[in-house]
Amino acid sequence: LALLVAASSSSVLLRRWPQVDRVCLTLLGAGCVLPIVPAVQVLVAGVPRELRWESGVPGGDWVIGIDPLSAMFLVTILGVGLANAAFGFAYLAPERARRRTWFSHATFAFVLAVMALVVTAQSAVLFLCVWELMAIGSYVLIVTEHEHASVRRAGLLYLVVTHAGTLALFAMFAVWGRDSGDWTFVALAASRTQLVSGRAAAVFLLALFAFGGKAGVVPLHFWLPPAHAAAPSHVSALMSGVVIKTGIYGLLRVIVLAGDPPRWWGWVVLGLGVVSAVLGVLWALVQHDVKRLLAYHSVENIGIILMGVGVGALATSYGHPVVAVIGYAAATLHTLNHALFKSVLFLAAGAVYRATGTRNMEELGALARRMPLTWLGFFLGSAAIIGVPPLNGFVSEWLVYQGLFRAGESPEALRLAVLAAPALALVGGLALACFSKVAGVVFLGNARSARAEAARESGAPMLAPIASLALACVVIGALPAFVVPPVLGVGQFIAGASMQSADP
Repeated sequence: LALLVAASSSSVLLRRWPQVDRVCLTLLGAGCVLPIVPAVQVLVAGVPRELRWESGVPGGDWVIGIDPLSAMFLVTILGVGLANAAFGFAYLAPERARRRTWFSHATFAFVLAVMALVVTAQSAVLFLCVWELMAIGSYVLIVTEHEHASVRRAGLLYLVVTHAGTLALFAMFAVWGRDSGDWTFVALAASRTQLVSGRAAAVFLLALFAFGGKAGVVPLHFWLPPAHAAAPSHVSALMSGVVIKTGIYGLLRVIVLAGDPPRWWGWVVLGLGVVSAVLGVLWALVQHDVKRLLAYHSVENIGIILMGVGVGALATSYGHPVVAVIGYAAATLHTLNHALFKSVLFLAAGAVYRATGTRNMEELGALARRMPLTWLGFFLGSAAIIGVPPLNGFVSEWLVYQGLFRAGESPEALRLAVLAAPALALVGGLALACFSKVAGVVFLGNARSARAEAARESGAPMLAPIASLALACVVIGALPAFVVPPVLGVGQFIAGASMQSADP
């Protein structure tokens, strides 16, 4: 974390030095890679780590810790964030003469640091502080091109929604922590037995509003498409692939600390997941702006993740630990996979925009001949997002299907959850239609404008991050045995099931 802060500071302090970008990227790379080491160790060994110090503020000590849930999100945030940052340095390089690109790089590194703290904070006061810093930093990144009125409107809308969620988080912790000794997560978890039905319902409802809004779940999704379209492409990749996933992390963390959610909550989450997935892909189908289309697919994939969360919550409530583990594991794995392939798609779209100057699909065409490597990256990302084997999207969606089908074998009302499976199949078919359209219009056929005819392939600094993320999609899809066991361990941690009862 100190290295990430140093990367942010170096971009400001050394902004007039010609080698500032290289120094900043080096520090940022080290700051992203080093925390992944203990995170992977926790995923493999399952032994959490913790740092604690007296904060001197109300709410108790400030605690930072890595448990399996934190480790999974830490790997996602820093691994994907590093690739997006590397792309951003090359993407913004042509704008150095007219824009303070050093400020954008500094903010990007700072946001990565506070997001790492979001998923490792183990006390409510520290969590709220870094949550707010993440919101402000994300707003600054969204309004990078603030000279455009549409960008300013998109940033303001994001700021309003995210702060409404923050107020809900204050209310949630106030309701929850009334009978606990302090606001550390350990104390909150210990007080769960004192949460009567009304207070427990309030905690889960406020969590769903606050974290669901951050994740972009329908009907709280309205800020997401304009914000992702307005931001630079590497920022869009960070927002869609990583920032909105902190909302998923928050929901899962509340489940870990507060215990089994009420059954109605599980059904609501599953229903919202189905609605978000279906509507997200339908809205994407009618878009002509490549980035807005990809943004609506984020709504779709958040819906798929929520299907896994809903199945896990319901299975725990109905006493089916194996199904619960599969549901939570599917949600966490699709969180990682979506971060990978959605970043590939946004970065490839950014390379297209930098080469042509437009995001309007109707002005493009024939780019596969002019930008073959970018086309290959976009093709792999498209195949991954529609769930085609052997790519990573297939692995996590298969786990979602497994959770739904196993829920359908239950003699209780849990079996009704299997009705979400046809909706998931419909989403896959519509996603195939959508990305067939995008690939055909943007990369195949004939050039529809002089901009498309003048396009040229991007350089290695922009292609390398796309290639690295696309390779990760291929590796996870081709070798799922290396990824699924740690993810099932995360599912076991969330569900609170024993290793023996959760072995599928």
